[in-house]
Amino acid sequence: MNEPLIVGWAHTKFGKAEAPDTMALMAEVALPALDHAGIAPDAVDGIFTGVYNNGFQRQDFQGALVAMGSPELAGVPFMRTENACATGSAALYAAADFIASGRGKVALVIGAEKMTAIPIADVGGVLLSASYVAEEGDTPGGFAGVFGRITDAYFQRNGDKSEELAMIAAKNHDNGARNPYSHMQKAFDLAFCNTPSDKNPLVAGPLRRTDCSLVSDGAAAIVLAAPEVAEGLTRAIRFRARQQAGDMLALSRRDPTEFAGAHRVWRQALDQAGLAISDLSLVETHDCFTTAEMIEYEAMGLAPRGQGWRVIREGTTRIDGALPVNPSGGLKSRGHPIGATGVSQHVMAAMQLMGDAGGMQVPGATLAGVFNMGGTAVANYCSILERAR
Repeated sequence: MNEPLIVGWAHTKFGKAEAPDTMALMAEVALPALDHAGIAPDAVDGIFTGVYNNGFQRQDFQGALVAMGSPELAGVPFMRTENACATGSAALYAAADFIASGRGKVALVIGAEKMTAIPIADVGGVLLSASYVAEEGDTPGGFAGVFGRITDAYFQRNGDKSEELAMIAAKNHDNGARNPYSHMQKAFDLAFCNTPSDKNPLVAGPLRRTDCSLVSDGAAAIVLAAPEVAEGLTRAIRFRARQQAGDMLALSRRDPTEFAGAHRVWRQALDQAGLAISDLSLVETHDCFTTAEMIEYEAMGLAPRGQGWRVIREGTTRIDGALPVNPSGGLKSRGHPIGATGVSQHVMAAMQLMGDAGGMQVPGATLAGVFNMGGTAVANYCSILERAR
């Protein structure tokens, strides 16, 4: 098998975009990513598009929209993936398998979402379609309500950790303020994040607004190439590991505070890479809510179950800590356009490994972990990346 390498990328600023739809957003990154890689459009063997949609816009058949916005790519075979909030990683892994199998040598991966074109009151209902609707589809507060219940359950077992959640929020907002692609480029201190107020109200259960990721538009693209193609290009990032693990969709059929699928995929990825979590230089993880990042500390092996809150209190995951987590600001500050997120996380990690991360750069970064999940740790993807050139 020819394991692919990441050879180029492009990224829009996340936020409320002037682009009216995903077709326009994807056009902003498709050709720029190829240009960054030094690859001509006619060399692309396959296009892999990740868009969740499911009600954000009337137009679907999203894979076909890439060539509509970038006619230079007309005639290239394409496909579209959907795996809830891990939709972008699903597209990336499908493209990687395409190259590894020998079916193609160059693949263009694009993740995108236009979330702000519908009324904000309707967004929660669209996102709840990524839950088990039969049991969770009427949860007050949408997905924030789902995570509010998970947070309540965690607190009942381990004590009120609202301050630790606020520390995660403050960390990620501080990091995101240095990321030019972030939706929210503003730092908030611990006192603000920890204190419910008119500007930071309670949203669901103990979760405040600063504990919740943003409703964002955006797109990100990655170019993958077979080793023989990558040899002649400027940059190359290899997958030291890439793994996927699933879990039950219905929260009633598992312990929602465990993230067992996330724990499994981290073990698989670290074993494949022959590494320990302490060997990594940084991690970009899926902090759709601050509770998710705290539980993911446990899943990745930084703390035993029920003690993820200790990790942020000890400063381990700060940008100057032993293992910086979300130096880009994460979903919390960078934003969370559903289909774009998994691709964006890999772009952020690749920038770190190339030393191109500017003000958010982790000095001497050599190994980066990426964790992206769909739903409440239902579709779990973990990559470990390192610079090949």
